[in-house]
Amino acid sequence: MSGQPVLAAVALGGGIGGVARYALTSGTPLLSTFAVNVLGCALIGVLVVLADDAHPLVRPFLGVGVLGGFTTFSAYAADVLSPLEHPVIAVPRLVLTPVACLAATAVAAALTRGAVRR
Repeated sequence: MSGQPVLAAVALGGGIGGVARYALTSGTPLLSTFAVNVLGCALIGVLVVLADDAHPLVRPFLGVGVLGGFTTFSAYAADVLSPLEHPVIAVPRLVLTPVACLAATAVAAALTRGAVRR
């Protein structure tokens, strides 16, 4: 599916995801960026399993839009660069975020597959 409906779904979802991210990260941005990205990646793992037979606009709306706006890795990059005066913080954050996000996606997808099979 392509064209205006997909663009509208992504735009609407991106707005929702961005607002949700802002709401969760406005209090403690450095810690929350990591937590939101890991949570969002886990939700992507769930979506990949559950959206197979869904309406064609579900993946663009939820995956690219909502969760894409929610898991903004540009914020991760900015968080890694901001404490470079303190490599003790920056280096673990640089490595831990993508590892934790990939693990969260895989674990959530596996758990969702297991739950769906039951």
